[in-house]
Amino acid sequence: MNNQKLILVTGATGLQGGAVANEALKQGFKVRILVRDKNSTKAQALIQKGAEAVIGNFDDPTSLENAMKNVDAVFSVPISGIDTNETDRERKQAFALIQSAIKSGVEQFVHTSVAATSRYTQFPEWGTGYWFEKYWTDKWDIEEAVRSAGFPLWTIVKPACIMENFTSEKSAFMYPDLQQGEIKTVTFADTPIDHIAIEDLASFVCAAFADPKKFNKHNIELAAESISYKKIAEIISEVTGKQLKITTLGIEEALEQGIHPLAVRGEQWNNVVGYNVDIDLLKTYNIKLTSFKEWAEKNKDKFKIN
Repeated sequence: MNNQKLILVTGATGLQGGAVANEALKQGFKVRILVRDKNSTKAQALIQKGAEAVIGNFDDPTSLENAMKNVDAVFSVPISGIDTNETDRERKQAFALIQSAIKSGVEQFVHTSVAATSRYTQFPEWGTGYWFEKYWTDKWDIEEAVRSAGFPLWTIVKPACIMENFTSEKSAFMYPDLQQGEIKTVTFADTPIDHIAIEDLASFVCAAFADPKKFNKHNIELAAESISYKKIAEIISEVTGKQLKITTLGIEEALEQGIHPLAVRGEQWNNVVGYNVDIDLLKTYNIKLTSFKEWAEKNKDKFKIN
C-alpha cells in the first residue's frame, strides 16, 4: 500500500528530512520534497531516486498550499538552530505549515521536536531564563499546535542527541576541535547522554506512515543508547584509528575560550538535567535501534579527524 501514499517531506535537504525522504523512497512511498532550489546537490540526489520536488518555503503560504495538493501525509521539520534574536521564526513557520496542511485536508502529520520538552518546567532553575527558555517553550508550543490542530492522524517524534552531530556538517559547529582530535566540553566525561542515529529516526517516521493508526497520537522520545563522551571517544578512536581525547572545561574556562554561552549552558544541561529517554519503552515498538558503536563502524569514513 506504500506506493499509494504521497508524503510531503519538508527539510529534505537537511539531516532529518533527508533521512526520512531517503527511507520513504526506499520503502516505496511516493515522496514530494519542498525545496527552495531544485538544482541543489541534495535535492537532485533525491530527485534522481524518484522524489518529486516542488519550490516553496514556510514564509509563503501559497507555495505551501501548492506543495500540499493531493498529499496524504506531511513530515514536518522545524528550522535548525536556536532563535537567539527571538524572531519567532520557528513558531511562525511551523504554525504556517500546520495551517496549510489542515486547510489542504492532509490526513496525517508527523512532526519532529526534541526529547524532554514535556518536562521543561521541572528543570532546575526553570523560570530564571538560565536555560534559554524560549528554545523549550517554542518546541512545546509547536507540539501542542500539532496535537490540537484537528489532524485525523498525528505523531510526534522527539529525538535526543543525534549521532550524526559527529560526522555531518553540524560537527564543525558542535565540536569545532574534533578535526584536531579533541572534544572540549563542559559536560563531564562520564555523564551519560542519550543518542539516536538519524536512520533510526527515519525508521520510526516511516513506520508511522506505513501504520498511521498504530502510531496515532503517540509522542515518541527517541534514543538508542545513553553513552558518555569518554565512551564515545574510545569508540571513535577505535573505529578510525585516530586518537580522540575529551577535555572537560569549567564554565568560566569555556566562556573565556570563546565557546558560545548558549552552547556552554547546553553542555551544563547534560550534567544537571539530561534527556532521560525511556529506551526500554522505545524497544516495545520492535524497530531496530542502532548502538553508537554500530553507527560509528558504519560511518567510520565520515569522521573528519586529522
